[in-house]
Amino acid sequence: MRGFLPWLTVLAVVLLLSALRLRALATVVSIGWLVWCVWTWFRPTRRGTRSG
Repeated sequence: MRGFLPWLTVLAVVLLLSALRLRALATVVSIGWLVWCVWTWFRPTRRGTRSG
């Protein structure tokens, strides 16, 4: 359940903003979340420096 908490939080924020007729801000939040998820999924792995 803990893994779904960020997703549920973003969903609640987007629904709240949409209900308050702040759909442009809800769209920005949604796109920002999507970009963040894609970035964390596809970002290059950090490799440690090799000694020697």
